Amino acid sequence: MKHLLASLVLTFGAAPALAQSAAPAGDAKHGELLYMADGCYQCHGTVGQGSRGTGPRLTPNTIPYDAFAAQLRKPADIMPPYTALVVSESQLADIYAYIKSVPGPAKAGDVTILH
Repeated sequence: MKHLLASLVLTFGAAPALAQSAAPAGDAKHGELLYMADGCYQCHGTVGQGSRGTGPRLTPNTIPYDAFAAQLRKPADIMPPYTALVVSESQLADIYAYIKSVPGPAKAGDVTILH
């Protein structure tokens, strides 16, 4: 079987990488509400910071939208699937917009002035 696969790759070349489509416009405020209501925060933290024991970090280096949507719909690991019956396409875009809107952690040396 390995030889057949290698032969096909040599003959036809490797499959081209899938192009990533642009994320649909979403409402970050509504996405935050959904993120909390749907329980995303329980594994990924309230601002997508993740945790070693529960779920990976989602921010500030968010994966492309297509990969995000695929992971929610058909998770690769122990995460429960969020089918279209649970999270609509519009809601998915809103959650992604929220995650993208979360600022990264402060850089060393940054000073926050409190009033």
